[in-house]
Amino acid sequence: MTTQLLDPQGARVRPMQRLVGDLSLARGRVHEFCGPARRLLAILLMAEMRGPVVWIHPGWRPERLYPDGVCAFAEPGRLILARTRRPEDLLWSMEEALRSGAVPLVVAELPEPPPLTPVRRLHLAAEAGAAAGADPPIGLLLTPAGGATGIETRWQLAPAPGGRWRLGRLRARMEPPAGWFLRRARQGLEIESRAPD
Repeated sequence: MTTQLLDPQGARVRPMQRLVGDLSLARGRVHEFCGPARRLLAILLMAEMRGPVVWIHPGWRPERLYPDGVCAFAEPGRLILARTRRPEDLLWSMEEALRSGAVPLVVAELPEPPPLTPVRRLHLAAEAGAAAGADPPIGLLLTPAGGATGIETRWQLAPAPGGRWRLGRLRARMEPPAGWFLRRARQGLEIESRAPD
């Protein structure tokens, strides 16, 4: 039997996972990373977590995750790379990996944002994975420009002048949109300052 934690107002409290600085993501939910540096943001999240990571990508596209690029931020040996042959297999593979609860993070690179119904199925699979595994898994949808409906949060990472990065929280259920400038640190990126709205 699963016990749900409640805050003083009676709302369910979700476990959180650190992203960068004091920013975090709700575990057991599906989030979207978009923009030109979406893969880097996913690798930064991977570096903050323990255990294996399932990374699903479309097999018909020439882009691949390069392990030498990953090792500057996270251990590439933790990656389980899955290549699908058909577009419909991307979300199916993600759903099955989340439902199993075997890994804390499941990443799917998508050519375009999925509709609402598959995202709802992914949330249900992540919740089922929370019951099956020790920690509730996080699902990450990587899309070029964002726009998935039904996600918990949407984040964008892009290069900024001066060798910095601009991280934007474009959508969140419980928080307003906001932005931060990040700079390179010994272990990944760290928050330098708040970006103007």
